[in-house]
Amino acid sequence: MSEKKPSLLEGFKAFLMRGNVIDLAVAVVIGAAFTNIVNAVVKGVINPLVGAFGTKNLDSYSSCLKAPCRVVDGEMQGIQIMWGSVLGATLQFLITAAVVYFLMVLPMAKYLARREAQRKAKEGVQETLEVTELEVLKEIRDALVAQRGGEAGGPAGASAPGDRG
Repeated sequence: MSEKKPSLLEGFKAFLMRGNVIDLAVAVVIGAAFTNIVNAVVKGVINPLVGAFGTKNLDSYSSCLKAPCRVVDGEMQGIQIMWGSVLGATLQFLITAAVVYFLMVLPMAKYLARREAQRKAKEGVQETLEVTELEVLKEIRDALVAQRGGEAGGPAGASAPGDRG
């Protein structure tokens, strides 16, 4: 017998219905919206702070590796290292990572740890109750065995309280 292979469309539908694909799509949309916020912070706060010491545009910071670094007829002469662009991108990344960590990851980790502690505490109380109930049931069993032993003579060599031997 040959197994029926799922069709291409069925496989695609199964892929889309997995939860992590939807989570990923939501993360991409939120990330795209969040990028605008980070860009505004860099443009409105970071660049003016840097501008207090130089120019507001980080992209204008560069070093010349091989002279002369100047534009001649719309073309750059020499080799120019645009380290200001790298610095700007690095700042944007660090701001994004810090905001994601402090506003999303850290609170979620604390929440999950608190929930786990509550679950463990609840399990501990439940286990204590079960152990206590088990001890009470053992005592009742022992008392019943002792009573039966007194009435029927009990097992050989055993005597119940109140037996006269």
